[in-house]
Amino acid sequence: MTERKTGSPFSARRSRLGFEEGNGFAMTIPSPSISAPVADLSDEAGRALACARHVLEAEAEALRALAADLNGAFTAAIDLLCDGPAKRSGKVIISGMGKSGHVAAKIAATLASTGTPSFFVHPAEASHGDLGMIGRSDAVIALSNSGETPELADMVAYTRRMGIPLISITGRHPSALSDAADVALVLPALTEACPHGLAPTTSTTAMMALGDALAVALLERRGFTASDFRLFHPGGQLGRKLLKVADLMHGQDRLPLVGPATPMAEAILEISSKSLGCVGVVDAAGRLAGIITDGDLRRHMGADLWSRTAGSVMTPTPKTIAPTTLAIEGLRIMNESAITGLFALDADKRPVGFLHLHDCLRAGLA
Repeated sequence: MTERKTGSPFSARRSRLGFEEGNGFAMTIPSPSISAPVADLSDEAGRALACARHVLEAEAEALRALAADLNGAFTAAIDLLCDGPAKRSGKVIISGMGKSGHVAAKIAATLASTGTPSFFVHPAEASHGDLGMIGRSDAVIALSNSGETPELADMVAYTRRMGIPLISITGRHPSALSDAADVALVLPALTEACPHGLAPTTSTTAMMALGDALAVALLERRGFTASDFRLFHPGGQLGRKLLKVADLMHGQDRLPLVGPATPMAEAILEISSKSLGCVGVVDAAGRLAGIITDGDLRRHMGADLWSRTAGSVMTPTPKTIAPTTLAIEGLRIMNESAITGLFALDADKRPVGFLHLHDCLRAGLA
């Protein structure tokens, strides 16, 4: 973690970023590291597969190197983000140019969906008014493989002037960006998977993975739960899998309930009127004592059925579920027990809802 400096360390290198008066932007591109050529194969399909494997293996090796290279700078970044925006109700602004910008936008989306309010600000747009999106309670993460991206200069200078925490992710150190940052996250020495060593491939993969690592570490630090996750993912298959029993169950006004002394004629009418295929039997305190299903009626069918009471026909201690349980868990219980519904009980064992198999099917859980 670098010590905050007065002034703007980034501005001291503005000439390196092409901001000297009268000069255009110039950058010396280092000689690329040429990857090993793909083996000469007899057919085009084989060459394509060999090339693809080479790219994936190169990027996998880069991720292994990145994992091994993590150090105190990473934990310092987590501390800064938790002690900053988390405590000051601020946001994390991610920025980068070109391919790094696309990676930055993805990192911002991942942070936002895992409990860290975040959004992407384009560095060029920031220089034309979008710096107003960044407040004093925010933090900025800037991405640049070279660490010398000129479009980031104004944003970096703004963070220094306003005392806004800055984290850099670069492929080089020292560099103008990493030197200016409060915390510099530096990628290990990597070779791009491109055979010319030029197209951002390995470096962007490493940046994106490092962003994922930040998001998940922040998620764990803040105690972000599956319930919190569902709050930000109400749509799609993921949202459906995170639905709770309380989201799908029939409410108390729809519950078929009778007492143990209720005549079976009345119990059957209750089953028919509520259309859930069963009736719950509750004791004097309102606790669920048993259940009567269509199967129970068939098993007790006889001349004396009408003279019996609900308590004498019911199946005691039926399968139940809590309203706070994931509905997908209720579906599993119903499938394993070969039943079509579950009473949802509160902490005092009183029925507060009923989850039917059809409710789960309508929600797309099957």
